[in-house]
Parts: sequence; C-alpha cells; structure tokens
Amino acid sequence: MFKIGDIVVYPAHGVAEVESVEDRQISGSTISFMILKILDTQMTVMVPVSNIKNVGIRELIDAKGIGKVMDILRQRSVHVDNQTWNRRYREYMEKIKSGSAFEIAEVLRDLNILKKGKELSFGERKMYDTAKNLLVNEISISGKMDKKEAEKMILTALGRTETP
Repeated sequence: MFKIGDIVVYPAHGVAEVESVEDRQISGSTISFMILKILDTQMTVMVPVSNIKNVGIRELIDAKGIGKVMDILRQRSVHVDNQTWNRRYREYMEKIKSGSAFEIAEVLRDLNILKKGKELSFGERKMYDTAKNLLVNEISISGKMDKKEAEKMILTALGRTETP
C-alpha cells in the first residue's frame, strides 16, 4: 500500500502523487479510494484501494531502471513489424497502458525507427509524443532532473539531434 505523499506511476496517465485515502459510500457499501493527482495534467483520479494492483499502479523506476530504459532506446537493430498501422497502434497502446517504463520505451524506440523510414501517421505521432512525455516525466522526477534534461537524455539515446 502506498502512503500519502508517495509518488507513483498510474499506467497511461503518468506520474502521480498520492493525495489521500478516503472512504466513500457507494450503493450502501463503504469503499476506500486512493486519491491521486496526476502531476503533468493536475487531473485527480480515484482508484479503489482493492483495485490498486489490478490497475497497475507502481513505484517510480530507480537509477538502474533509467539505465535499462536508455539501453532499450539505444537499440537500433530491432525488427519493427510491418503490420498495418492500426494493428501496430493497438499493440503499442497495450504497451503504453501496461504502465511499464520498459514497454513504453520499446514503443518510443520502435516509432523512432519507423520515423526514420517514413512519415508517421497522425495517430503514430500522437503516440510517439505520449510515450516520450510519459518517460520524460518519470525520468525527470525519478532522476531528480528537470524535464528538458530528461528529454535531452531520451533524444540522445534515440540518436536524435533536435533540442527539446
């Protein structure tokens, strides 16, 4: 169980702070909810305490995890499946929804490789930005650095030269 003030990752939404745990009456039953504030959007999310594991809420990655993310992003000799873009999109969305920083890094890496060969569709560009933002936010907080520094680190690992 997480404590008030803990910084956690809520899959597909990003880094959040545990604001409180509250009991609510719903259909005559008392249910405990963990109240999360998504740091990037300031959105508030209520998650039933009994459902925390199923939702996939997890701790931030540590320095070793950041290193593993960078290793994934540096991989170049990866076969990117040439299936239809909507099948690839669904597969990538599943990885993003998993909340795993490593799976999100795989999505970003694969889209980056695709981007070098052809122009990404609107949906793929949006997904690229989503994956990048999720990683930037988690790495900046976990690595105690500002977002620009985290983004530069990610872009460098991807072999991109543009500045954030």
